[in-house]
Amino acid sequence: MTDTTRRTRPQTGDEYLASLRDDREVWIHGERITDVTEHPAYRNSARSIARLFDQINDPARNGDTVVETDTGSGGSTHAFFRVQRSKDDLRAATRAIEAWQRLTFGWMGRTPDYKASLLSTVGADPAFFGEFSSNAQRIYDDAQELVSHVGHAIVHPPVDRAKGVEEVRDVFVHVERETDSGLIVSGAKVVATGAALTQKVFVSHFGAALGQKEFALTFMADIGGPGVRLYSRASYEEAAARAASPFDYPLSSRFDENDAILVFDEALIPWENVLIYDAQKVQHFNNEAAWMTRAALQSSTRLSVKLDFIIGLVSRALDVTGSGEFRGVQAQLGEIIAFRHTVAGLRDGMIEAAQPGFGDSVQPNQDYAFAFAALSPGNYTRMKQIIETIVASGLIYLNSNAVDFLTPDVEPHLARFMRGSNGNTAQDRSKIMKALWDSVGSEFGSRHELYELNYWGQPEKSYLDILDVAKHDGRLDENRAFAESFMSEYDLTGFTSPDLINPKDVNPYMR
Repeated sequence: MTDTTRRTRPQTGDEYLASLRDDREVWIHGERITDVTEHPAYRNSARSIARLFDQINDPARNGDTVVETDTGSGGSTHAFFRVQRSKDDLRAATRAIEAWQRLTFGWMGRTPDYKASLLSTVGADPAFFGEFSSNAQRIYDDAQELVSHVGHAIVHPPVDRAKGVEEVRDVFVHVERETDSGLIVSGAKVVATGAALTQKVFVSHFGAALGQKEFALTFMADIGGPGVRLYSRASYEEAAARAASPFDYPLSSRFDENDAILVFDEALIPWENVLIYDAQKVQHFNNEAAWMTRAALQSSTRLSVKLDFIIGLVSRALDVTGSGEFRGVQAQLGEIIAFRHTVAGLRDGMIEAAQPGFGDSVQPNQDYAFAFAALSPGNYTRMKQIIETIVASGLIYLNSNAVDFLTPDVEPHLARFMRGSNGNTAQDRSKIMKALWDSVGSEFGSRHELYELNYWGQPEKSYLDILDVAKHDGRLDENRAFAESFMSEYDLTGFTSPDLINPKDVNPYMR
């Protein structure tokens, strides 16, 4: 039976933008922003996200995106927002993620479907949260029906990290005091990517074990709630708007997910928004929920779309420079394509070798998820190096601004001396190369390299996680035993297996 009190469709783009016009406290360049949807630092990035909500509400375009909710509403939701209970569910979720990512060409890593990786994990086993189980169920249901845009901040700022968490009370998020209404929380988290354009933020502890309960909390906070502040980094979108044009910085001008320092200044977190308030349970959730494997499914799907875009752009750039027929250049373009296939293959492995997950869910295979997390950062850096090598000076043999082509004293020389190869005009060259520069060379592009490099924390951590899993699930012992089984078939005197022939008849040292 349909529950008519529940929402039956996701929010629209206009509804999403309207929800951002609240009392949120966002600061940039010493100014508190009154409306992030109109400020040049955020407005086109906000509209890029709004496009996702318009797509999911459009019957002509949402066929690969929506499924029926499991809340009893009888409505629809993004497939990744509903708990996945089979491989088919994971496949449907992947199609939905890809449909959205193609709208941002893979350049927005913290779209709403990213945090669905956690939200649907919460919905897989609300009972895990004990006294807060009803909160977990409500948070899952509401997020699924609205298709909420939720950010997250789970890492302590890079301050005094050599000290114990409790020793950095002046900086790290903790409970100041308990009240009848909820918890009074102070402290900071990093990095709240895209938080200025989110509706809520998921906050938790991720890292070393805790001894004090006041640091061991997991909760959902309203971005517009009292005492919640965001201090944004400089905006690449605003820089592009003020000094250039979308032609010059086509990615920066619309896909900048502004990273922010998230600060709680004696903020009230109502009890109904608390999920965990226990030092042991906060660690158990990180270990047992394994929501990061679902994040890897989303991330690998996003990255494969991003690589499809970059491959196409690099190929066009080689047309412009006329170097695309050289064997070495072709091989290096092939290497980027191989990186893309590796990402997609590991993503498919996560699905086809899926494992029992939190509650009654299935989760993407942990081994493939960790392999993706470990290999992708290095491959992304290698990809950038290849582009800089094979496109070379083509990345900077460019005019200053789109207006140059509209200036009669300049355009004829540009048309002659900046023309491209293979029939490409000077405008073709400029448009292609500026897009490629924005991908790998601009502040936006450099930020993306840092983003991909540290997506899962320090790169070596992923390899340590892989080793730790192999130790605990017996895989490393099996590998060792496998190697030992081979070495047991010979010793100093030769083969020990009776079916193998020792070379005593031809080897004088063994006679």
